[in-house]
Amino acid sequence: MRIGVVFPQTEIGSDPGAIRAYVSAAEDLGYRHVLAYDHVVGADPAAYPGWSGAYDLDSTFHEPMVLYGYLAAITSLELVTGIIILPQRQTALVAKQAAEVDLLTEGRFRLGVGIGWNRVEYEALGQDFSQRGRRLSEQVELMRRLWTERSVTFSGGYDTVTAAGIAPPPVQRPIPVWFGAQSPAAYRRAGRLADGWFPQMQPGPELDEAKRVIARAATEAGRDPAGLGMEGRVPLGSGGADGIAQAVTAWREAGATHLSVNTMKAGLTGVDEHIAALAAVAGTGVLG
Repeated sequence: MRIGVVFPQTEIGSDPGAIRAYVSAAEDLGYRHVLAYDHVVGADPAAYPGWSGAYDLDSTFHEPMVLYGYLAAITSLELVTGIIILPQRQTALVAKQAAEVDLLTEGRFRLGVGIGWNRVEYEALGQDFSQRGRRLSEQVELMRRLWTERSVTFSGGYDTVTAAGIAPPPVQRPIPVWFGAQSPAAYRRAGRLADGWFPQMQPGPELDEAKRVIARAATEAGRDPAGLGMEGRVPLGSGGADGIAQAVTAWREAGATHLSVNTMKAGLTGVDEHIAALAAVAGTGVLG
């Protein structure tokens, strides 16, 4: 099981030096990948009575593709989007950006995608929130063709491409596409289409049921469920470093291929505290 880190972008600020220090420390400590969330704009809660979203316009989000262009030059860690909200973005442009990151990292890139939850963001980017699930399925098909074919002609419900292609192509052909999933419909979509998935829960009955839905959908689509990766996520707040060590065992027993340690929302401030937390987890010996 490969263990990485969740980039704590909402808590370490916007200083490029802090970003560089954090990623370099994660690599030096023995972590295998860095995972970043995606939000393009945040909503102003004052304009939306009863706003209950996890993030708003004051939450700091670095744009993952641009961030990874920077990190590709300074780290050998695998770079993972966890997740890009694909249906609110242009399909061919995401395929191009992903191909570039994959090229710059020499194939150390996983494209995690999902449908998101923020109607305000969809409006700002000119996309239909109600069609996001259907659009994502079509987008994945088109991106894989753009990554593997020199000239693509495609006519779908949301995108049209006529005899066009991407150059240079990615190293990985196709780039692995992993899905964020937290509903039965999303589980079925992951089983049909994804190379792997990101559970939004901890090991237990809920995870077991999600795995059953995904495996059934994969089998019905003629795919081998054993070939799908699964990346768990463990928050530092659930018992500190020792709690994460216990969670690593639980995720390994649940069949996870990857795991990310999340130090956000654990009361830490600044990059030094986040690095110290990563060091404490590494000190338990869970990284091998």
